Amino acid sequence: MAGPAASLRFTVRRKAAELVTPAGPTPRELKRLSDIDDQDGLRFHIPVIQFYRRDASMGGSDPAAVVRDAVARALVHYYPFAGRLRELEGRKLAVDCTGEGVLFIEADADVRLEHFGDALQPPFPGLEELIFDVPGSSEVLGTPLLLFQVTRLACGGFILAVRLMHTMADAQGLVQFLSAVAELARGAAAPSVRPVWDRELLEARNPPRPGFAHREYDEVPDTKGTIVPLDDMAHRSFFFGAREVAAIRSHLAPGLRKRATTFEVLTGSLWKCRTVALAPDADEVMRMICIVNARGGKQGGASAIPAGYYGNAFAFPVAVSASGDLCANPLSYAVKLVKEAKSEVDVEYMRSVADLMVQRGRPHFTVVRAYLASDVTKAGFGDLDFGWGRPVYGGPAKGGVGAIPGVASFLIPFKNGKGEDGIVIPMCLPGPAMDKFVEEMGKLLRPAVDVPDMFPAMIKSAL
Repeated sequence: MAGPAASLRFTVRRKAAELVTPAGPTPRELKRLSDIDDQDGLRFHIPVIQFYRRDASMGGSDPAAVVRDAVARALVHYYPFAGRLRELEGRKLAVDCTGEGVLFIEADADVRLEHFGDALQPPFPGLEELIFDVPGSSEVLGTPLLLFQVTRLACGGFILAVRLMHTMADAQGLVQFLSAVAELARGAAAPSVRPVWDRELLEARNPPRPGFAHREYDEVPDTKGTIVPLDDMAHRSFFFGAREVAAIRSHLAPGLRKRATTFEVLTGSLWKCRTVALAPDADEVMRMICIVNARGGKQGGASAIPAGYYGNAFAFPVAVSASGDLCANPLSYAVKLVKEAKSEVDVEYMRSVADLMVQRGRPHFTVVRAYLASDVTKAGFGDLDFGWGRPVYGGPAKGGVGAIPGVASFLIPFKNGKGEDGIVIPMCLPGPAMDKFVEEMGKLLRPAVDVPDMFPAMIKSAL
């Protein structure tokens, strides 16, 4: 449960932001986003950050110049990213492919990579300097859809921060684009994956006919002040390696112990411990929203989401429970509800969400008494190599999602200071609730007494 070098102070000298345009001609057209893309809960810019060591084989190559040139060439293939969003009738978003380009900032910092500590994880010190919010750049409409900042470090390493307008792509779509940039930076003539737009695949039907309950979009009044201002929050990150996951899994019923995925085990645990920590009234309805990717789903053929699709292809299925039931029942209760919610998502579920968006004016997912978890362990941020090798850390720059504090966490792949692979999960809670959360999670990290003989085998298979 370690944190970063929170007291670290350093100075970043930035050059003026510039626009990087596609390196060749691109079509001028208006491309509609899907009805999944333009929902209210995705209308924000999301930051990711990559830390790279110095690589002697790169000689005197300037990472800022290498990345800038590769971005320009990648934008020829992904030219919608160089455009600007417009809003059409019915709050429909479309990208005007103007070729105006993306924002790029070149910077230097008087700090070395090792000063950030052995275990890089959110929240990062000086983040506002490493991904500078250029004034006027963070609106939804009429602003650049991507912002890059390459910050050279005193040790010869560098930090690449990227901010994406989420309506344009999800984590997998962003990694697909950044992989194209990385391939071109390493000398490829063209990206190995052909980008696919095809946003009409996730358009609403006419007339819309949602086929699922979609309680993730319930309209719930915040009658008891459950959305807490960010200033009152404590930030901690929690590491779950094979031993920790096995310990939590040991608390599950035998059948679920074998069937539940690591995501389901961790998400159920976080939901239960967080609810106990916040201590809502027993009759308050709590929601656990799970990000579930619909790529490679149950349906094949023409209805499936094609390889190379870089739009948003995920849903927000939700597990629902009264607070009292969640707190009083064994962990298996929460994990089972999460598992059932996730199992609903396929292409038909996605079409149902698209229908609901059009029918109800593109609502935001429910944030009142809700908690959201997004698994980026398989997104591929840790594989992005621009010529300097794989990053020391690659992934979300912050612990939360969107502009609402404390309602979301990422599951991020991580190697701790002992060299153990695992998952790190940033958590944001009011101070006293954080203390209670740590206490509750500590109980689950002690293996259940009925599985001492199985525990070593469970550790081996945990991650």
